Amino acid sequence: MKQSNATPPIRVEVNATRRLEAASQVHAAYIGLDVHKATIAVSVAETGRQAPEFRGEIPNAPKAIDKLVSQLSQRFEGQPLLFSYEAGPCGYGLYHQVQATGHDCEVVAPALIPRKAGDRVKTDRRDAQMLARLSRSGELTPVWVPTPEQEAIRDLTRAREDMKAIELKTRQRLGAFLLRHGKVYAGKSKWTQAHLRWLETVRFDTPVQQIVLEEYVAAVKEAQRRVAGLEAQMREVLPTWSLAPVVEALMAMRGISLIAGMTVLAELGDISRFDSPRQLMAYLGLVPSEHSSGGSRRQGGITKTGNGHVRRVLVEAAWSYRFPARKTRTIQQRAEKTSPTVQAIAWEAQKRLCGRYRRLADTGKVTQQVTTAVARELAGFLWAIACEAMGKPHGSRATA
Repeated sequence: MKQSNATPPIRVEVNATRRLEAASQVHAAYIGLDVHKATIAVSVAETGRQAPEFRGEIPNAPKAIDKLVSQLSQRFEGQPLLFSYEAGPCGYGLYHQVQATGHDCEVVAPALIPRKAGDRVKTDRRDAQMLARLSRSGELTPVWVPTPEQEAIRDLTRAREDMKAIELKTRQRLGAFLLRHGKVYAGKSKWTQAHLRWLETVRFDTPVQQIVLEEYVAAVKEAQRRVAGLEAQMREVLPTWSLAPVVEALMAMRGISLIAGMTVLAELGDISRFDSPRQLMAYLGLVPSEHSSGGSRRQGGITKTGNGHVRRVLVEAAWSYRFPARKTRTIQQRAEKTSPTVQAIAWEAQKRLCGRYRRLADTGKVTQQVTTAVARELAGFLWAIACEAMGKPHGSRATA
C-alpha cells in the first residue's frame, strides 16, 4: 500500500508518556466496566487466560465500587489491576475513585474501540467482556482525564457556551416574530442600544401580540444577563487557575480573547502535552480526511474528530485574520503581559495567517474553507505559545 504524507485523520493519544508507562507495566488482571447510571457490569480478564470472566452487575455507588476493588485486590493478592470503562455521561468519578485505591484506571474513547463488523448482538455482559479482553491486549485508546480543578473550569466555560446558544436562539425567535408581522429594523446593526430602543417603540394592534413581544424581549435580556454573569465569573476565577499564565500567553494572539483562551485550555488542559502541532491539529479534527489505496489518493473535508468546542472557537478566531496584520491597542495591551518570545510568536503568527487568508481567498476558495485552513495553522501557533509559557521546547515546529 502506498504511504501518504498527509496528516493521519485519527484521534491520537495525547498523553503518550503516561500511556507508554501503563503499557510497560504488567497487571495481574484487566477489569472491564460497562458503566450505566444505576449499574455497572463487571468482567475480569486474567493474564494468560483466554476468555474473560463475567462477575455480574453491581450498583453504581461508591460503596459498591470500593467493595469490588477490595474483593479483587484480595483475590490477586494486592497486585496491580487495570480498570477500563468508556467515556460517557457518567463522568470521571469512577476513575478518580479507582485511582485513589492505588490501582490503574483508564477511560477509553468509545469511537476508537475495535468492533467486528458482523457482530449484531450487544449486551452489557458482552460490552464488559470486550473491554476486559481489549484492555488485556492493549488495543484500547485512553482519553485525557481532567483534574477536578480542570473539570470545574470546563463546566464553567461550557455553561457559558450553553447560555450563549440559548441567547442566540431567543434572538432568532424574536427576529422571526417581528419579521412575520412586517416589523423590520432599519438600522445597520442589531442588538445594539439603538436596536433595543427601537424595540421599545414597536407596537401591535392586538394586546396579545404586544404581550408576546414583551415576553420575547424579556427572554433575550434574561439570556444576556446569564451570559454576562458567567463571563464575569470566568474573569473572577481566572487568577486562581493554575493555567492562568498560559491563558494570558494565548491572549497575545489575534482573535484569542479571555473567553476563547479559557475555553481552549479548559477543554484541552496543558496543550504542551501534545508531541507536535500536527498531533494537536489531528486531535481537533482540523486535518483533511483521506481515503487512499494503491496509486489513488482521495482527500475530503476535515475529519471533525476530537473536541468540537475547541474547533468551533478556533474557526471563529480565524475570521479575524481576514484583515491586514496590525498591532491594535487591545492586542498590544494583552501582549505586553507576556514574555518577548511569546510576543514575537504572536506577531509572526499574525503576519503569516493574515497573508495566508489573503492568498487562499485570492485563489477563489470558499470562505469557510479558507477560515478552516487558517484555524488549522492557528492551532499550531497556540501549541508553540503554550510550550513557551510552560517552559517546554518547541523549536520552529508550530506550522509543521
